[in-house]
Amino acid sequence: MSKIISIHSFRGGTGKSNTCANVTTLLAAQGMRVGVVDTDIQSPGIHVLFGMEEEDMKHSLNDYLWGKCKIEECAHDVTASLKANLSGKVFLIPSSIKAGEIARVLREGYDVGLLNDGFRGLTDALNLDVLMIDTHPGLNEETLLSIAISDALGIIMRPDQQDYQGTGVTVEIARKLDVPRLFIVVNKIPPMYNTDEVKARVEKTYNCQVAAALPHSDEMMTLASAGIFVLKYPDHQVTQAYKVVAEKLAG
Repeated sequence: MSKIISIHSFRGGTGKSNTCANVTTLLAAQGMRVGVVDTDIQSPGIHVLFGMEEEDMKHSLNDYLWGKCKIEECAHDVTASLKANLSGKVFLIPSSIKAGEIARVLREGYDVGLLNDGFRGLTDALNLDVLMIDTHPGLNEETLLSIAISDALGIIMRPDQQDYQGTGVTVEIARKLDVPRLFIVVNKIPPMYNTDEVKARVEKTYNCQVAAALPHSDEMMTLASAGIFVLKYPDHQVTQAYKVVAEKLAG
């Protein structure tokens, strides 16, 4: 039985897509067939981490939502581009990065119900073990849909007052939607902070398990989304933390 895992944050800039891409890669390294969908249609970006260029996108999620193709035709096998000896597979379903198509989404919208059908269709057509959903920051109709059908939800936040407030809203909604497995990942913790204290504070604030508390990483900043961190730095403490996140989310 395939699992659906959503990675979400209330605000942008938390490292949501990086977390999604790294967890996806770690699960594929365990031999799983993993699909990852970029539902951040208004500001797509996870394709960059997987080394995909605009010309590589034969079809995007936008094409499926506008009835131009089947959902499985949007899936691109990016396993080889990772240049790692993965025993599993990674299939990326990107959103279009063409300005005109992004503008059309903003102007016309789309039938959000098609996303649910598409998610189910993907898991069947590609025989996926896990479907990862990289959501749009904040709370909108498609994000609520993604959270509602998820077997597990990872909420990414920074130790920032705006993030604390927004994360509280997201946790409350996830509980109302009865998400079976809910975790928080605290990311980009400044060096002067005590990570254990931050983790304890977050768990007490939301009564929710923190899967990992990740310190600020110069290596992550230097990599600048030009690849998958866990492959570039397999022994780094951030990589070890990502492994814990992957284990908890995949159950």
